[in-house]
Amino acid sequence: METGMAFHSICDQFANILHGKGKTENGVCTVSFHRSFDAKIEGKNASSILGVDVTFQSLDQEGNALNLVEVAILQEELPAFTFAATQQGIVVGAIHNHWLFTKPQIMYIHLQSIEPPLQFAEKIAYAFTQLNSLPVPKK
Repeated sequence: METGMAFHSICDQFANILHGKGKTENGVCTVSFHRSFDAKIEGKNASSILGVDVTFQSLDQEGNALNLVEVAILQEELPAFTFAATQQGIVVGAIHNHWLFTKPQIMYIHLQSIEPPLQFAEKIAYAFTQLNSLPVPKK
């Protein structure tokens, strides 16, 4: 079910729920964002490290997909964001840093679920409201 107009239509709806722009490639729908706060690594501007990717793939005949998210997140945002996600049944796959010597301290949270992608997008859109600032769509 991953190919064809139905997949692209679901990807477009997925992106609209998240207030972003969807891209499909090799059976994967991706909506990419960036966070809009200032970040530095070892004192140098590092805005490229503030990515957010929301994807779904492996859409089956029942309408369920593997849904994944990676969010660059400030440490102080972790409790509310994690609570918002887990209370909706989303699994936290990992929380870790990518970079040392960042100002502010930036962590990365990975979320996952198997469910209809539009249902997942609604849950993630809600979790995004728990951040200090909403992710901004990439152009």
